[in-house]
Amino acid sequence: MASEVKNPTNLTVLHPRPSSIVAALYTLRDLGAEVVILHGPSGCCFKHARLLEEDGVRVLTTALDEAGFVFGGQRPLTALLKKAQELFHPKLMAISGTCSSMIIGDDLHQAVLNAGLDIPVLEVEVHAGYRDNTKGVILTLEAARDKGIIDQAELDRQKLLLEKATLVEKLYGAASSEYLPPERGDIKYEAASRLLELIRAGKRGLNILNAKKETAYMFADITAAVDEVAGSQVDSLANLDSRVGLPKVRRDAQNIARDLEEKGVKYDLIGGLDEYPVTGEAVQERAALKHYDFAVVSGVPHAIPASALEGMEVFSITNGPRQVKPLRDLGHQHVVVELDLHPKTMGVTHLVESEFGATLRALNKDKAVSG
Repeated sequence: MASEVKNPTNLTVLHPRPSSIVAALYTLRDLGAEVVILHGPSGCCFKHARLLEEDGVRVLTTALDEAGFVFGGQRPLTALLKKAQELFHPKLMAISGTCSSMIIGDDLHQAVLNAGLDIPVLEVEVHAGYRDNTKGVILTLEAARDKGIIDQAELDRQKLLLEKATLVEKLYGAASSEYLPPERGDIKYEAASRLLELIRAGKRGLNILNAKKETAYMFADITAAVDEVAGSQVDSLANLDSRVGLPKVRRDAQNIARDLEEKGVKYDLIGGLDEYPVTGEAVQERAALKHYDFAVVSGVPHAIPASALEGMEVFSITNGPRQVKPLRDLGHQHVVVELDLHPKTMGVTHLVESEFGATLRALNKDKAVSG
């Protein structure tokens, strides 16, 4: 394995990165907000707003225009709060600020008071100008703490995980270089063929699911496919602890664990679905127990330290085209990208078949027939 990359954490990143507003929206979903109002222009975060509606969240907008930029948008926001309650009868609603609303200085709290609703409304004063998108998560969680939806202990836990996630991205992820060109990674047929070759040669491996939140619905399919093909030749690990995390995160872990159990996949827990940046220690402890020839890491492979996988032939499956080069720099011999994974895992409650998993199963079936 190559030595771990040591890049400065204050490096300027030239390619687009996730927005703090989007991070706030997903966190509001995880907290159980049924309606989220974006106080800004109609096109702000359009793609992610539509994706979140696939997950059952009603995302509305005050559609601020030039007049709103000049005269303010508090009246439209107050009116939309009332209209949203009338239309959807949510138990929990939220408002997310945008760059526009923050610049003109609209008071989100005053709009909530003016609306006079009888349900809790989370007010997240956020914009997209933060260096780290995790700031949007923190602001949202602090608002949830202030409303009594989570306690201080959970806020502190989440902050620690976010610090670790940010560090992982700056050292080994898509924020580790000034510019990272998107790449498609290895041809899935070739990577699956090599993996099957190792399995048929009797080699032993680690089968690791270390996925972030809902993306695990597809990454877990790879875990299932490897278990199906390799059987007792692999030991499986998964970050599916349903005792930790925000409400939706815990439900997703339960759903995925249920589906893996139905497929007969046995695994050891290495954390929860929000604990992917800190699972490396558990993986390292397990890897030290016996000799492994290869490892399949699905989800966020760059969060597993190189030392934990030392001496293994590593198959990394990610959904980030900009993650290919950093993974190769870490010494991962095979890097596979599951394109468009995230949209396919929004709004689902069961495993979603992956291209790599399907390829591995098909190759195994073909070889069994021909053999």
